[in-house]
Amino acid sequence: MNLGIVAAEFNYDITYAMVELAKEHAEFLGAKVVEIVKVPGVFDMPLGVKKLLEREDIDGVVTLGAVIEGETEHDDIVIQHASRKIADLALDYGKPVSLGISGPGMSRLEAHARVKYAKRAVEAAVKMIKRMKELE
Repeated sequence: MNLGIVAAEFNYDITYAMVELAKEHAEFLGAKVVEIVKVPGVFDMPLGVKKLLEREDIDGVVTLGAVIEGETEHDDIVIQHASRKIADLALDYGKPVSLGISGPGMSRLEAHARVKYAKRAVEAAVKMIKRMKELE
């Protein structure tokens, strides 16, 4: 099975580690990461997800990002809008898109501690791809 990854460049010290862990875990699970798309931030992810879902050689997409709490409610707005559109795209294209975005409301230290959650996002995508193929 072929995966695409969409990763936010914002907080890239965190998301880079998430991408590397996701690639390793995908290989461990027998999946191949065929494309990694880097977007400026989590809010920008839906367009990258859409482009990957349009590809015939992509079975599912993993999103990776870290939305860290700021002085305003910006982090809440970013994650709510991005996650809603990402879910809509999965339904529109009939392909799994996992949500590997940590936050909102977390500190940079908490975000670093959650890097390992990238593995969960890969596992979710792989499981959903398998289950969708069973329904065909």
